[in-house]
Amino acid sequence: MPSRITIISEGLAFITGALSKNLQQAGFEVNVITPKIKEVNEYRNQTDIFLVYAGDYVSECTDLFVYLKDICSEDEKMISIIGYSPEIAEVETIVSSNLVALRVERPFDMKVMVSNMEKLREADEERKMGKHILLIDDDLAYLKMVQGWLTPQYRVTIAKSGMQAITYIANHVPDLILLDYEMPITSGPQVMEMIRSEPNSEGIPIIFLTGKSDKESVMSVMALKPQGYMLKSMPKEEILKTIDNFFKTRKWKNI
Repeated sequence: MPSRITIISEGLAFITGALSKNLQQAGFEVNVITPKIKEVNEYRNQTDIFLVYAGDYVSECTDLFVYLKDICSEDEKMISIIGYSPEIAEVETIVSSNLVALRVERPFDMKVMVSNMEKLREADEERKMGKHILLIDDDLAYLKMVQGWLTPQYRVTIAKSGMQAITYIANHVPDLILLDYEMPITSGPQVMEMIRSEPNSEGIPIIFLTGKSDKESVMSVMALKPQGYMLKSMPKEEILKTIDNFFKTRKWKNI
């Protein structure tokens, strides 16, 4: 099925019409909507890529872009932006640059624009077939942040509790689990014990996330024999590199 693009624009009927026509000729399914939450929600399940044609309306639609950020983060959808540099920057301050897959400054070349969208479609297809990570943490803000870091390269599912994760794993087998060590009700070690006790999930690699870096805490984590551990205080780049290295070598390397 071709990638489905929903263009969000106010006015500019001639330009968005031409853009829609060229994208359709390239094999995309295209819808054009106005910047209203109701319309974004209506096309939420019919969209792979939201293409924002930015304009003066951006500063008046903060709620819309907050909603767009939330659904793209939850549903693993892509956002692309066309606009003048200040308009693109304004959208990015709301939706988060982590979710923006393509930025095109006006004026733009239509053929180059369509070519870039085709490349984005290929990357999206590869991403959807890529490694699947289950991220388990009771801190929703941290979950969303790390999900944003990982989503450009991996398929990411989040679980806000140990039991929610166990329920998910009953019907899905991710390639890697990133597991918070300290959680209420069902702790990380307890979740790991349940995962290891089931034949369909016992072989899933687990890397612990912990906020404690003292030697005693680290030894306690490693005594459970996970594939590794990461400190929550690690920089984004180090976390991403560590996960990349794990998948490349299929073994743990502290870096």
